Amino acid sequence: MATYISLWNFTDQGIRAVKDTTKRAGIMKEMAQKAGVTVKDIYWTLGTYDGVVIFEAPDEETLAAVGLALGALGNVRTQTVRALSLDEMNAVLGKLP
Repeated sequence: MATYISLWNFTDQGIRAVKDTTKRAGIMKEMAQKAGVTVKDIYWTLGTYDGVVIFEAPDEETLAAVGLALGALGNVRTQTVRALSLDEMNAVLGKLP
């Protein structure tokens, strides 16, 4: 399974209902699990982003579907990147000419 890091910010709708943010996180975990995606960790943060989610997914298409479903709920906007572990990065470096 590949690892992805999703950075998110509340929308106007999401911040108005901020008291429900942990409840919504549970709903998101269930939604992801049904799609075959694992939520490894969720953090609420201070600074540029309101939070971070670390996912493991079988492929980008599956994670994209979860991300679109999450965005359709209207509470957050996300920016997601693929994360490489030490072993994965060593494999990449091993392919350099």
